[in-house]
Amino acid sequence: MRRLLYILPVAVFAILALFFLKGLTLNPRDIPSVLINRPVPEMALAPLPGRGETSGLTTQSLKGRVSLVNIYGSWCISCVQEHPVLMEIKKRGDVPIHAVDWRDDPVLGAAWLKKNGDPYERVGIDPPPGRTAVDFGVTGAPESFIVDRDGIIRYKHVGPISKEIWAKTLLPIIRELEKK
Repeated sequence: MRRLLYILPVAVFAILALFFLKGLTLNPRDIPSVLINRPVPEMALAPLPGRGETSGLTTQSLKGRVSLVNIYGSWCISCVQEHPVLMEIKKRGDVPIHAVDWRDDPVLGAAWLKKNGDPYERVGIDPPPGRTAVDFGVTGAPESFIVDRDGIIRYKHVGPISKEIWAKTLLPIIRELEKK
């Protein structure tokens, strides 16, 4: 019985260590989304200032063709990192990119795009508390969603989009969806 008292803490420690070691092998960017294969949340977001009254983002505006929806904010440091990639995607015409300006002052969001370039077809304002981003299951900016032509979310990417992520992950998914 005394021997069991010595072995039990070691066994518990070994089991916990295995769980922690398994956790170290997981990718923190792989955040499961309950919205995959479900319709885009209902939204009717007003446009950024200076973009025209019809350039806001609605659920309906995401139907008809495969698109990329990017969650950004002028306050987002990582959004600056991915922005050149988004500009390149727009220049090549790979896919229409739409955006949700999340928890941002609309004037600052518009000024940020004017300064850095505007890769978006449509931009909707999601002011604090950011209800639309919450409906998308956003945990931080930037996050991007691939939406099929029926308005169904098919993929979620957490973090900045790099050239490698675009070429190896996102663009192949988009091309496959465009075939359907």
